[in-house]
Amino acid sequence: MLLHGYGLGIFPMAQGRDDSEIHWVDPRHRGIFPIDGFHISRSLAHRIRTCGYTIRTDSDFAGVVAACADRPETWINAEITELYLTLHKGGHAHSLEVWEGEALIGGVYGVKLGAAFFGESMFSRRTDASKIALAWLMHRLRAGGFTLFDTQFLTPHLASLGAIEISRAAYHQRLDAALHLSATFYLTGYQPLPSSVAGGSPSPAPPSSGAGSTSGSSRSGTSQRNTQTS
Repeated sequence: MLLHGYGLGIFPMAQGRDDSEIHWVDPRHRGIFPIDGFHISRSLAHRIRTCGYTIRTDSDFAGVVAACADRPETWINAEITELYLTLHKGGHAHSLEVWEGEALIGGVYGVKLGAAFFGESMFSRRTDASKIALAWLMHRLRAGGFTLFDTQFLTPHLASLGAIEISRAAYHQRLDAALHLSATFYLTGYQPLPSSVAGGSPSPAPPSSGAGSTSGSSRSGTSQRNTQTS
């Protein structure tokens, strides 16, 4: 049902952590990241190149969801958590994580369908950790052939990174096109250098499968909805 809903252009939310009800949302205006439109400032590019963090994918999906829900107000209730864990186990949902040693300090998770990636939520426990996660995620999506990155709502934070708002009709056109294409979250030989991510240049590679990690140092190795973006 969740995947069918995403294919129709709607997504689920709860009113709060303790709310047992889930409702479907179909905004009149939709936030998206143009695949080639992610803005990396000089300071963020410098941090990506020098922070020394490790980037991993799908190594702690449950931890990312829990961290995204760990705030005073959240739309992620227990049922939504279980539903997305199930999607992840089925290979339909992915996380990109920022690690400092053994500490999970930032990340983003979302749902993949065709060549569309639906960003669900992100979190940050260090300065710019969520921005770093988004930068690495955008690089991966471009390299994997994605054509749509849905942020659902546009916030000032996302707008500062290059996200835009489009009409419901325009969104559905882009969604329909993306659903008729294929993309991959995992790429054979995909181990970009931080300098490549900081520069915004994708490194296309043929598709593969399985979780992986990439060093965020010099070695070689997408959103809270509405106002809840960190």
